[in-house]
Amino acid sequence: MPMPTLDELKKTLESKNLNLSDFQMADFMMVDINGRWRHLTMPIERLTEDTMRYGVGFDGSNYGFAPVEASDMVFIPDPDSAYVDVFAEVPTLAMIGDVYVIALPDNYRFDQDPRNVALKAEEYMRASGIADEMRIGPEFEFHVFDHMSCSVSPNVSKYHIDVKQSEWNMGEDFDNLGYKVPKKGGYHIAPPMDTLSGFRSRVTMMMEKQGIAVKYHHHEVGGSGQVEVEVEFGGMREMADKTMMAKHIIRNAAVAEGKSATFMPKPIFGEAGNGMHVHMHLFKDGKPLFYDPDGYSQLSETALYFIGGLLTHARALCGFTNPSTNSYKRLVPGFEAPVTIGYATSNRSSVIRIPAYAKAPEAKRFELRSPDGTCNPYYAYAAILMAGLDGVKRKIDPAKAGFGPYDFNLYKLSDEEKRRIQSLPKSLDEALDALEADHAFLDGVFPDRLIKIWIASRRKEAAEYNTLPHPFEFARYYDL
Repeated sequence: MPMPTLDELKKTLESKNLNLSDFQMADFMMVDINGRWRHLTMPIERLTEDTMRYGVGFDGSNYGFAPVEASDMVFIPDPDSAYVDVFAEVPTLAMIGDVYVIALPDNYRFDQDPRNVALKAEEYMRASGIADEMRIGPEFEFHVFDHMSCSVSPNVSKYHIDVKQSEWNMGEDFDNLGYKVPKKGGYHIAPPMDTLSGFRSRVTMMMEKQGIAVKYHHHEVGGSGQVEVEVEFGGMREMADKTMMAKHIIRNAAVAEGKSATFMPKPIFGEAGNGMHVHMHLFKDGKPLFYDPDGYSQLSETALYFIGGLLTHARALCGFTNPSTNSYKRLVPGFEAPVTIGYATSNRSSVIRIPAYAKAPEAKRFELRSPDGTCNPYYAYAAILMAGLDGVKRKIDPAKAGFGPYDFNLYKLSDEEKRRIQSLPKSLDEALDALEADHAFLDGVFPDRLIKIWIASRRKEAAEYNTLPHPFEFARYYDL
């Protein structure tokens, strides 16, 4: 694979009406194994042809990738990802980097690098002959708070969050004008109760300037600062980049306004949680593959097989799409989050929902409702693609496999009916058990070493969480 050049970067900047001379600093954004951005900054004069060709060295072990004894790597900036960092104090050009292993005679792509895994998944799709493009559209649900503090230590375990618009502040005697949002009453609520409408519009304009097309934004169900920004569709790997960018913009814009944004799946007890629903459809030679006017909900056989693959591997997928202990506090009945494994039309209680309003052939799609924002988007989207392709290759009919369609409220099943339907994992440990037992569908794209490191690291987190005394336990058991 040819290395990028400085000329390529200059041409990319010119297409965006920019020049290298517009900047004083160059910033390199790197994705670690957990899906966090890390960065390194240098004066723009140090950004040379050698920088583009040979990259910048770093210690991969600190990113969670490789053992210390084999951790020397470089990242090579991707010119196509260049953007203006609007949050930097001095004019800064930022680029996302790809990870390479240092070797002789030539460096080579690091197989665990999240962007490389997403690239390999797209190459696998094209090589299969099934499709040449998966377009996805994630929905970004998150909370915006006016205050967040937490402490986890041997003698203190607590968190404190606050948002002025929450109903719990209705009784405050100072700085209070009323207009609070009721619990579970925030869906599409209007100002003055929706105090975050202006913030969302400002974030939307920032996202648009960075090439992230926003479909719309609105207040979500949670009364205490829960909002959503939904974006237009793009290629799978492209949207993984844009997911990272969107989260970066949202968090930094919130801080700039004296607020704090979080994509935690369940930051508030008793309120709706934050999902990251992923809408998806396949194309080949520019033609949609998911439409059939005579199929169930106008879905083609390919679409239904893709659904069959997703549902067959739904529990294992949670290991990548829902990789935090907090994820499983969201996947509970009663909050429009999926619990049982099935598919249906216009049913928000189902893991896979087929929007009835998407009727045109090029718009025909479905959404996977289980993922949340704690995932590494490159791994999560790649795993979703691989699971769906496995269903197409094996011709897994979701109806014959017992996954529905469930065109009724799955939350109102009897206990006996619930026992007959498979459910999503109820804990991170359960999801990791499923991934450990079912990951052959990821072969050829996800290195075995990556899966082992991923599972081990998440098990360590779960074990630490499971041994931590909780305030709930003090409230219930202290006097026994």
